[in-house]
Amino acid sequence: MSEAPQVINLDRKAIKQGLQEGAFVLVDVREPHEFAAGHIPGAVSHPLSVFDPATLPAGKRIVFSCAAGVRSVRAIEFAQAAGRDIREHYQGGFKDWATAGEPVE
Repeated sequence: MSEAPQVINLDRKAIKQGLQEGAFVLVDVREPHEFAAGHIPGAVSHPLSVFDPATLPAGKRIVFSCAAGVRSVRAIEFAQAAGRDIREHYQGGFKDWATAGEPVE
């Protein structure tokens, strides 16, 4: 039994501010067809199905995002298991973003 991952939940306001300031890299872990159908502007695609924490940018603050905040927590678990100190995710995910009428690419 491994210990539970350390997870920091960020809300839409924190995501908007961080993206605006360039404070972090928003990593979308949804599948490619989901990302192509619409994503948060500035997000980069790293699908959970082929997820490799070693391919994440080093020296940058990483925040995970998915559809609703479930797969992003899995990505945190994978990253921490691989020795990366990544804890943050967008708790509401893309559904929260789109429902709020935020811009979508």
